[in-house]
Amino acid sequence: MRRLAAGVGTLDFPFTDGSGFWRWVDLCEAEGADSLWQSDRMIGDKPVLECMSALAAIAGRTKRIKFGMNALSAAMRDPVLAAKQCATIDVLSEGRLLPVFGIGAGDSPSWQALGLDFAGRGRRTDEALQIISRLWAGDSVDFAGAHFHLRGVAIRPKPVQRRLPMWIGGISPAAIRRAARFGTGWQGGLQTPQEVRPVIAAIAEAARAAGRPIDEDHYGTTVLFRFGHSDNTATQRLGPALQTRFGRDLLGMAARGDASDILGHLKAYVAAGISKFVMIPIAVDERDVLEQTAAFLKEVAPNIPGLIA
Repeated sequence: MRRLAAGVGTLDFPFTDGSGFWRWVDLCEAEGADSLWQSDRMIGDKPVLECMSALAAIAGRTKRIKFGMNALSAAMRDPVLAAKQCATIDVLSEGRLLPVFGIGAGDSPSWQALGLDFAGRGRRTDEALQIISRLWAGDSVDFAGAHFHLRGVAIRPKPVQRRLPMWIGGISPAAIRRAARFGTGWQGGLQTPQEVRPVIAAIAEAARAAGRPIDEDHYGTTVLFRFGHSDNTATQRLGPALQTRFGRDLLGMAARGDASDILGHLKAYVAAGISKFVMIPIAVDERDVLEQTAAFLKEVAPNIPGLIA
């Protein structure tokens, strides 16, 4: 049976300082958000937290809420270190980590900055995911690949979650194969319902063929939202910036309006097969982020489970 749920995240670090970030985290914890999400980006012209460090801090700050990375670029990370970080955070949070892995943006300047080969990122990602999943589950790992070589490597303590989730991001044919091979779920980026529907169908078919079907409520996506309409100052100001940054009309595909408008927008995703949402407020500053998040958690989130009726 599908269970619908919504967490919240941010595109960057829209806060004045750390205290503003913690006000946002505390709000999400107190108001019943299902989960908190951090993007993974090493360098760029926008401030952003390093996601694994941020999740470790969130683990210590909170008691109830789950949290994850949306999505960790597996090809940019050492898999043994990533597996150890995830296991550590899962242990200290008593089983609240939701790991999501992707291949990493092709146009990211981080490839050159980290001295990594962009051309080999697909094979590197596949090897990393295989190593990470085996380290979480097994006592000792031997591995000989094109990019990584391990002999008798183990991590302890193991994650608290007996089978730590491994959600996979991406919509390319390779990402679909990767999700079917390694994933316990799939997390989409900023796509429309029409775009996610065939991806979900393709992953489900490939997973069944591989003998490891994915639960029907383990398909998620990321949605921008904004309380207010197109004449709102924030949308007029941020629309062109989003267009320039992402190369597509993200404002046009965002959930905007009042609570009923936003719920109606999400219902189209539910009909396409989505059960989990990472909701990102379109906001101009820290105060705006807090207000938009509070409105979503009060007026929209409690009504999302009813969209499946």
